[in-house]
Amino acid sequence: MMENDDDVSLFDAEEDVGTKSKKTIKHPLASFFHLFFRVSAILVYLLCKFFSSSFIAPMVMVILLLSCDFWTVKGSGKKQLVSDSESRIFWLGLIVCPILWGIFAFSALFSFNIKWLPVVIMGLVLQGANMYGYVRCRVGGKTSLKNMATNYFGRQFLKQALSKEGES
Repeated sequence: MMENDDDVSLFDAEEDVGTKSKKTIKHPLASFFHLFFRVSAILVYLLCKFFSSSFIAPMVMVILLLSCDFWTVKGSGKKQLVSDSESRIFWLGLIVCPILWGIFAFSALFSFNIKWLPVVIMGLVLQGANMYGYVRCRVGGKTSLKNMATNYFGRQFLKQALSKEGES
């Protein structure tokens, strides 16, 4: 994956403008379709069981919707300025959806609903890869994800140790 600052600029939300423009959404179509394709893929998975016993059509729909999401997010990354609201919408959608697909995967596995597992795995893989790519771009060459996680958990452990020591 090539690292390009232009691809990540949409989601940095570093603006030197007033608070009024930070709360407005400058690119409503990009924000809408980012969430629309992700939520639609989840709804197709959840509702397809009521309308059909086939898993081929839902799998195709999930793949198409998540592919459209990737294209929309990648294509909208070329814009330069975004608001804090757009940044929050993007990162919320980027993180929450793979978590939901993970929950669906465990649910399908533990309920022995194995025939739906390929659909869920495809959703998890596509959303997870998208999330990993953007988190990796966000972190960039500054540090690896492993070092970032290690530093975070190290700080949390140190905070807990210091707070317990202060209570003694």
